[in-house]
Amino acid sequence: MTASQPFELDGVEVSAGFTAGVVLFPDGAVEDADSLLRQADNTLYRAKHEMRSGWLYLDAGERSQYRARQLLLEDIRRGLNEDEFRLYFQPKVNLRTGEVLGVEALIRWQHPREGLLPPSHFLPAIEHHTLNIQVGEWVLRNSLLQIQRWEQEGVRVNVSVNIAANHLQSDNFAGHLNKILSAFPGVDPVRLDLEILETAALGDLDKAVQTIADCRELGVTFSLDDFGTGYSSLSYLKRLPVDTLKIDREFVSGIEDNGENLSILQGVIGLSRVFGKQVVAEGVESVRQGEILLSLGCECAQGFAISPPIEATLIPAWINRWRTFREWALTRVSENP
Repeated sequence: MTASQPFELDGVEVSAGFTAGVVLFPDGAVEDADSLLRQADNTLYRAKHEMRSGWLYLDAGERSQYRARQLLLEDIRRGLNEDEFRLYFQPKVNLRTGEVLGVEALIRWQHPREGLLPPSHFLPAIEHHTLNIQVGEWVLRNSLLQIQRWEQEGVRVNVSVNIAANHLQSDNFAGHLNKILSAFPGVDPVRLDLEILETAALGDLDKAVQTIADCRELGVTFSLDDFGTGYSSLSYLKRLPVDTLKIDREFVSGIEDNGENLSILQGVIGLSRVFGKQVVAEGVESVRQGEILLSLGCECAQGFAISPPIEATLIPAWINRWRTFREWALTRVSENP
């Protein structure tokens, strides 16, 4: 856009950054000038905190929704300060051997009035907000703390953590991660896997590649989450230095009688082999789904057929009790499943 174009000032090339909040008022939507100015000021404030060097348009008819979101954001901040958030963990296993590969950390909110809230209740509200970074760092710190606690119990468990797009693309992500890791010197960084959405890296591929490379130097691993739901090309997949591709549950659901999903799974599993990536299927909810995945060559998975997300204190006992299904142990790879 015109305002972002560099210009020459006293022989030096200068670029100006700007943020604008634009509020649209249909006829009759505002009663007085004070209300108009107050709404415009609020929109500019939101734009500065959420957009940064961009435009934010807000229809005056959205005011009630905006107010409700602001109240939720304030409540989330309070919840972080009051230590109301909790981590649950869903195991990832080798379907054939039963080996426990690790667990995925999933956030919940133990709300004082509304009880235990799933992430769908609060994560969408902070998706493009800087508060998302604070929540992400809370998850990182508490995941490492839990690895440390399990280690003290004699249980070695790898943990995967979801990293939001704006968190991965924030300034000096690798530096902040290094600081968090340094607070847990007894935890081997290789035990931490960072799961990023396919769309998170697409925003600025060069920056994402460099950030991931810097983090891998610290010892952590990376997974590309919900693979297949974005628009990545083969060249994109080749450049992105991740260790694992996670197949979105959307493609696992209904594979018993959905030929299209079956074909997609075959393609993704084939790509994982070509690029030398491990592949993990999400959302396995039945023994039959696990059999089909194994027949296609996908041995690693998570889902309710294996275990729902459970509290950290239950993980050691679950690991000791877990045995793979007989059907999975006996399934062999087939060219025509």
